[in-house]
Amino acid sequence: MDEAEVSGRIWRDQVRRRGTVEQDKEALGRLTEYDHDPFEVELYEHFSDPLVVLIDRAQRSRAGQHARHEGRRIQQGERASGSRKR
Repeated sequence: MDEAEVSGRIWRDQVRRRGTVEQDKEALGRLTEYDHDPFEVELYEHFSDPLVVLIDRAQRSRAGQHARHEGRRIQQGERASGSRKR
């Protein structure tokens, strides 16, 4: 595995593990209602930006597509090696 593949795998794993922007926005919304901290309000506004939501969804979609693609490649490899053994 080359450096680009390792880097891509790490990025995809991080994307899948982190919470969604919508979850972050909801949590920050509850915090800003509680204490109105200016930094939290700024973060809430950032996570409310439609472009940020769109980018997050696209990253999550891409990571999922790649995982499904890898799974299919592995299954095809298993089927191909199984047919050779017969």
